[in-house]
Amino acid sequence: MQIHPSAVVDPSAELGADVKVGPFAVIEAGAKIGARCEIQAHAVVGGSVTMGEDNMIGYGAIIGGDPQDLAFRRETVSFVRIGDRNRIREYSTIHRGTGEGTATEMGDDCYLMAGAHMGHNSRIANHVILANNALLGGHVSMAERVFVGGGSVFHQFVRVGRLAITQGMSGVGKDIPPFTMAAEINFVAGLNVIGMRRAGMNAEQRQKVKDAFDLLYRSGLNVSQALEKAAETEAEWTPEVREFFEFVKGAKKRGVCALMQQPGKGAREDEADG
Repeated sequence: MQIHPSAVVDPSAELGADVKVGPFAVIEAGAKIGARCEIQAHAVVGGSVTMGEDNMIGYGAIIGGDPQDLAFRRETVSFVRIGDRNRIREYSTIHRGTGEGTATEMGDDCYLMAGAHMGHNSRIANHVILANNALLGGHVSMAERVFVGGGSVFHQFVRVGRLAITQGMSGVGKDIPPFTMAAEINFVAGLNVIGMRRAGMNAEQRQKVKDAFDLLYRSGLNVSQALEKAAETEAEWTPEVREFFEFVKGAKKRGVCALMQQPGKGAREDEADG
């Protein structure tokens, strides 16, 4: 274990084997840090935090701060739970849950770039990437392998499906279905075909997802009508198609992002699947 003399580590904090703590870092009472984690200079790990192994907490990052909720009471017992092999870069912030016994959660192998923020009770699954200054409001949830472009902002309670990607500087107040590309303010612009290929989905799987996407967004039907139409062939759904439509069915009052209209144009180049 390597703890810089200027670091402040509460004696009750639990540090695993080979943890490194940099200059002027603070680890509060009750924190639990797994083996081989690195806490860089000036970072703060609150007592509400439990993290697994091989994580890197960057310079000046603050993990486990109080939620930005006017109804929050400081005496509330809540948590931040972080998995393994995550990289949380400089000046990122992750707030603890706002309700008694609740948690903000991160899976494994995620990458938060500089200045990213996870609001209270937000949850991201494995292999999620938040580029610089991406901001998640409270209770936002993201499935596996989501990529969020820099400067994007997410309203509280938004859901983002697996393998979705958002353009930088996007504003999101509605749910983003799996496998789609979100852009601008509450729009999807097509399918994340490159992401699907990289995840190992074959041409037939991608085509089935495209058919589902077209039914939802290009058939002229509204969402309820498209779901009714899709249900007629439910027995033929592939797992990816089921994932797509079940996500859409689970959308709350704000619904899912609409399709960005491009008059006079066909399919986007990055949506075409040869």
